[in-house]
Amino acid sequence: MSLRSQRRLAAEILNVGETRVWVDPERIEDVATAITREDIRRLVREGVIQAVPEKGVSRARARAVHLKKRRGLRRKHGSRKGGKAARMHMKLTWAKRVRAIRRHLRELRSGRVITKHVYRDLYRMAKGGAFKSVAHLEQHIQTYKLARGKVIKK
Repeated sequence: MSLRSQRRLAAEILNVGETRVWVDPERIEDVATAITREDIRRLVREGVIQAVPEKGVSRARARAVHLKKRRGLRRKHGSRKGGKAARMHMKLTWAKRVRAIRRHLRELRSGRVITKHVYRDLYRMAKGGAFKSVAHLEQHIQTYKLARGKVIKK
């Protein structure tokens, strides 16, 4: 027994595709006798004909991955797409590094660990890109004995 016309009418009434129309297998005879739109609407109200819910793509895995990335995981070579500059703007990394170095230099000068002349020299070196981090700056100060004899603490 073909229910093509009933399925088509039900799809139009329910505003879904024909494949999403569900017919109660126990009441197929009632559906087969329904030939008007009003008959189909009555069967929909009775629950004999229903729209099957849409299938979606689960975001559970995406959410789990996002949480891990927020915790700093999944960041190694196999997970990277794009070069170093694409992942973190080089100008921004430069600005962050130089600001940190300059802040540290100001702390050393105000704490009288280095003289203002040494401060000025190191400031210029930092501007020229001589130090790759605050730790590198510290290492340079210790190597060339630029501190006034006070212990440098971070």
